[in-house]
Amino acid sequence: MGFIDTRTAHRTAKDKLLKTNLFESPQMFCDVYGLEPGQAQKPHAHADATKFYFVIEGRGTFRIGAEVRELGPGELAWAAPGEEHGVENRSSGRLLLLVAMGPNPNAR
Repeated sequence: MGFIDTRTAHRTAKDKLLKTNLFESPQMFCDVYGLEPGQAQKPHAHADATKFYFVIEGRGTFRIGAEVRELGPGELAWAAPGEEHGVENRSSGRLLLLVAMGPNPNAR
């Protein structure tokens, strides 16, 4: 068990989406994703894992399966195993997301 101040994990990079790992275990991982305007995570799927994106700051355009929605602070999108998902920052400001997935595919 541990404690983390997520306010210190807000990092972005001008050239690409930046992922900051907060913690991981065999059961799950938890990251903060930082996206500057115009950055995106290409749609992809994880066959055996559920993933969620929780918007901390900014606005993002999320694709879950065939559905696309714009979400803001306090809103959450999640993808079931095998469901294609991705996110894009089409706004003019920074987008910060809390992202978790379980089970952790990196632990296999």
